[in-house]
Amino acid sequence: MREQENGRRTARATSHTPVMDLDLPAGLTHRPLTLADAPAVLAAIAAEEVVDLGESTMTLEDVESDWLRPSYDIATSTVGVFDGDQLVAYADLSAPSVAYTAVLPDHQGRGIGTALAGWVQDRARAGGSDRVGSQMPEGSAADRLMRDLGYEALWTAWDLELPPEREIVARPLPDGVTVSDASPSDREAAWTLLEDAFLEWSDRDRVSLDDFGARIWGRTGYEPWNLRLVRDARGELLGATHVHLAGGDDGTPSAYVAKIAVRPDQRGRGLAPAMLVDAFALARAHGATRSYLSTDTRAGARGLYERVGMVVTSTWVNRSIRL
Repeated sequence: MREQENGRRTARATSHTPVMDLDLPAGLTHRPLTLADAPAVLAAIAAEEVVDLGESTMTLEDVESDWLRPSYDIATSTVGVFDGDQLVAYADLSAPSVAYTAVLPDHQGRGIGTALAGWVQDRARAGGSDRVGSQMPEGSAADRLMRDLGYEALWTAWDLELPPEREIVARPLPDGVTVSDASPSDREAAWTLLEDAFLEWSDRDRVSLDDFGARIWGRTGYEPWNLRLVRDARGELLGATHVHLAGGDDGTPSAYVAKIAVRPDQRGRGLAPAMLVDAFALARAHGATRSYLSTDTRAGARGLYERVGMVVTSTWVNRSIRL
């Protein structure tokens, strides 16, 4: 499960949409998920990622903050597959044409993924979308399955990490420019700047302020330093960074730079590298030993991240199919 963007229409299935059936192996059952299923969903995601990537960086907060968006209806947007009481697979139409799925590795190859792909397509079609897709590690079982089912590759994405031993070299801001924590009164301006920046290259609708906030200041454990703003001497907003901590397998927190953007007329001044270094330094000051982020070919920012010392740790493929 990775936050991603896809072309889509705005229509959504309503809570009155009937549950669609699944062609599952004998003995398995399915039902819509509830918030109480979040730990089991996280376990399924993590199990797949450990096989595909060697580790998982997903957290319970990632799952819950996505499901707690005001516009989201978990009852019509999810389905869980169960072997008795154990969740063995799930699908989530997170946005009209963006889906997340996972199947426990020891249940792969039984046709569950194919059944979930059909469910996702039916649900997206019922909601008015003309395309639906997902993002998965390159060469993984899910990637191979989606390719075989006719999903075309749209773009490539990467996870990058600042290694624990890498020295954080200070990057000064231009004269008169400062960086500080966002206050509640700054949230709408930060939302506008970040959404404007991401909509330059992504084909999607603008995320509402409420849904945007559910993933940032509404996220469990949010602290003011998680949203940092860059301003000029007049107080005008020039850039914004969202970074949060995630617990590692060994209990040591890591930092994830979820969003970073600079206003178009301020690019080329060295703001973005300074903002990244600020995020890395703050994360380390709060106990993080690793810092990482995700980007893709549409954003064209991989070179920037590598120049501040980050290295690619995994490659992902975004695949989509027309409905």
